[in-house]
Amino acid sequence: MMQTWAPQAYERNGAFVHGLAEGVLELLDAQRGEYILDLGCGDGQLTQRIAVTGAHVLGVDASANMVEAARGRGIEAEQANAELLPFHDGTFDAVFSNAALHWVRDQDEMLAQIHRVLRSGGRFVAEMGGHGNIAAIRVALMAVLERHGYGDREDGVNYYPTAESYTERLKRHGFRLEHMALIPRPTKLAEGGMAGWLRTFRRGVLDGLPEDVREAVVRETAELLASALQDEVGNWIADYVRLRFVAIA
Repeated sequence: MMQTWAPQAYERNGAFVHGLAEGVLELLDAQRGEYILDLGCGDGQLTQRIAVTGAHVLGVDASANMVEAARGRGIEAEQANAELLPFHDGTFDAVFSNAALHWVRDQDEMLAQIHRVLRSGGRFVAEMGGHGNIAAIRVALMAVLERHGYGDREDGVNYYPTAESYTERLKRHGFRLEHMALIPRPTKLAEGGMAGWLRTFRRGVLDGLPEDVREAVVRETAELLASALQDEVGNWIADYVRLRFVAIA
């Protein structure tokens, strides 16, 4: 299963992603004149915020739709996979990533590429899904998919590591850790609620289902989760857990 992205749906149902990025942006501490790679830049909203500091920022995303959306904001952006970055060794002062690394299939190849394109002493600053992220959502979705005969569709969609395991993975690729934290962060979803979240962040899973099954999966998953993740006035609070770190090349 490959995730696909629709920029308008992402802006409508995923605005909380960039809205809650202040902590990782502070860790980046972008400086005027630095050359920074925003890996998994999406529609470019955080790339814009980094550029305001006076840093030169290049956005990269695997989704052609997202690259087009970022360029529409005036962002310099290229389409590329994290496992095969088309840049020379030592190009960047920093690599930044928010809410993207957990979508990458080959983590080791990605980390090798990031270490390669960073200058010696350059920093890798990122936030991604951590161990336990959306655990309730995933369990409910897998149960509903199994009921409809598509139980394997959620397998391997994301990678949510522990702080300890990702620390060791970074060290194996030559990084020195300065900061690593696993942060529970219950997150209020947009007005589209759980249905909107599923249609945006599990679009790749849903697109592979027959249309009638697709709508039933969204409805039944939301119904199953309502008692756990919906408050008394109807707000949906997703069970997010983030892994945030700074590593030096």
